[in-house]
Amino acid sequence: MAEKTILDACCGGRMFWFDKQDERVMFQDKRNEIRIVDVGTPATKGRAPKITRPDVLTSFTNMPYPDNTFWHVVFDPPHLQKVGKTGVLAASYGVLSDNWRDDICKGFAECFRVLKPNGTLIFKWCELEISIKEVLCLTSIPPLYGHRSGKKALTHWVAFTKPNTA
Repeated sequence: MAEKTILDACCGGRMFWFDKQDERVMFQDKRNEIRIVDVGTPATKGRAPKITRPDVLTSFTNMPYPDNTFWHVVFDPPHLQKVGKTGVLAASYGVLSDNWRDDICKGFAECFRVLKPNGTLIFKWCELEISIKEVLCLTSIPPLYGHRSGKKALTHWVAFTKPNTA
């Protein structure tokens, strides 16, 4: 098996990966589930189930890896609070807790802890409910650059590098 040099810290259904089984990637999530989202209504009829099958079952707030393990980390945490816990959006993206600021702050800290010096962190956030500005202040590492995407340009992809402190 190839060495895992990349971490997806909250992989969910691996939606944006071209190769959902990429041998270089450690896919991690706190959920391990198959959620049926076809409830028989016209909008849900025939939908495929939402499947979350991580390689490692753990939270992004407390990862089991040694410091400086990965060259590249993808951090795409839940970004919605005002969504039904059993709906399609919750199945696809997860749901933020009431302590979301603390969770995201811990998530950034953990992502940078397991990232090698000079490694790259890619952070994805949809500001449908919470602005990117509110979220980026939860890490002390400044971002390098970002890009907006999506129909309404609400999804942000933000790149960071871990400082070489050695």
